[in-house]
Amino acid sequence: MSAISENLKEVNSNIKAELEVCNRVSDSTKLIAVTKTYGVDVINEAIDCGVTDIGENRVQEIMEKYDFVKPVRWHLIGHLQKNKVKYIIDKVELIHSVDSLDLAKEINRQAQKHDKIQKILLEVNVSGEESKFGILPAECENLCRSIAESFPNVKIEGLMTVAPFTDDQNILKGVFDGLKNLSDSISEKGIENVDMNELSMGMTNDYRLAIKCGSTMVRVGTGIFGKRDYTNG
Repeated sequence: MSAISENLKEVNSNIKAELEVCNRVSDSTKLIAVTKTYGVDVINEAIDCGVTDIGENRVQEIMEKYDFVKPVRWHLIGHLQKNKVKYIIDKVELIHSVDSLDLAKEINRQAQKHDKIQKILLEVNVSGEESKFGILPAECENLCRSIAESFPNVKIEGLMTVAPFTDDQNILKGVFDGLKNLSDSISEKGIENVDMNELSMGMTNDYRLAIKCGSTMVRVGTGIFGKRDYTNG
């Protein structure tokens, strides 16, 4: 059994165990294998081992890998610039990182060209860290309403956040609970064309806690593929 196969088995086992503890349905959290910096052969091996969804941080990497990767659902999980939407609009299942009305407008414009309803998540900076992208929680409802009212080719499916890189479980839990509470609050408003089905939160170091707090998508990279090699940029 390869290292990737063993790692995937462990991650999937951990996800299943956390869902059981929380009395949640066994498939209610989806694993997004984060493939930033990893090569096509490695990605295809993971797909052969059962990975169905992969997440990329950079548009350039999607463009470089797309034609060489086996059939899989693609997720754009990193910061997205408006001028790069056109390159990935026909390739991605879900954009996790929408953080402005202008970006949503461009996604809508490009989706119309492809006769597509593009599913998105709003990225929320729950922790308030200046180094992170995302809207503030207080801005989320208004942005939901504006996107839903203005852009028929964009569909909000939920929220995403990136937690601080820390081992402090209290800090992490505060961030994850904050996103879950925000999601529940918006869901209760019953905004037309807005669903809160997805909570994209949790990465290699904190995905088990994120599941306890209600995550429906965990984004795991090094926990599956091992340490990244950044020598090629």
